[in-house]
Amino acid sequence: MTNKPKALTSFFRYNVVALVATAIDFLLFILLSQVLNVWYVLATFISAVSGGIIAFVLKRNWAFVSKDKRMSSQAIKYIPVWVGSILLNTWGLYLMVEHTNLEHVIAKVIVAIVVGIGFNYVLYKYFVFK
Repeated sequence: MTNKPKALTSFFRYNVVALVATAIDFLLFILLSQVLNVWYVLATFISAVSGGIIAFVLKRNWAFVSKDKRMSSQAIKYIPVWVGSILLNTWGLYLMVEHTNLEHVIAKVIVAIVVGIGFNYVLYKYFVFK
């Protein structure tokens, strides 16, 4: 039997978790940057941290069903990937906003998609929750 159905299931679940965590991230980002007038770079950092905590729990327990390993060992692997993701999202957003005419919410969407697929999924699947 191949691993394709399991791989497709984990990819689907990863994307559901990513949507939930991203929704929380974006809602908090909009609240902070648009309603409370927090600088968009700080707002994206705070919202990314919040989304990341929720994402870790959901990825571990549902997306990759990786409860057979110690949470602390997974958290140790998760943290540098998560920090890398936060840095890529924060700097990517800054560069997009400062060097294009894009509004910061649109730029955040573009950066989140690129980082989410090109960086996060691969490292979470094959390094953190393997």
